Amino acid sequence: MIEGFKKFIARGNMIDMAVGVVMGGAVTTVVNSIVNNVINPFIAMIFGKPNMDGLLAITFNNATVSFGAVLGAILNFLIIAAAVYFCILVPINKFRDMTEALLAKTKLAEERSKAEEEAAKEPEISAEEQTILLLQQIRDELAKQNAQNVPNDSGTVAGAVAVR
Repeated sequence: MIEGFKKFIARGNMIDMAVGVVMGGAVTTVVNSIVNNVINPFIAMIFGKPNMDGLLAITFNNATVSFGAVLGAILNFLIIAAAVYFCILVPINKFRDMTEALLAKTKLAEERSKAEEEAAKEPEISAEEQTILLLQQIRDELAKQNAQNVPNDSGTVAGAVAVR
């Protein structure tokens, strides 16, 4: 039972998830600081209120609907999403692209060296020998075609339709 728990904890996706949660907490702290110390003071300068919670609030029968609080939450979300995208995803994707390009170059270089080795192993064929090999291939193909067009017992050519 303990071994199963160890395997579960050691899985790559579990570790990735834990790192994601820790990074999310850190990014949230930074975003909250930006909102509380930069954006809310700008809102206070423009609208005369310290944050958006009281902005566009409607109170009726002791119930308050605050559209400003919703706008503040949306703004927090957008800032967190931008921070995660530009500070985490873009650098990771750039690193992956560089790694894939390097691997592709390495693989291409290996394939070239293998091809060069194979070419070095094969003996060089002169132009006369290449001509002879090509003529032999043509001869073999013509013989194969002629074998298919040999007349059978009824006097017709195999594969052909007799016309009278």
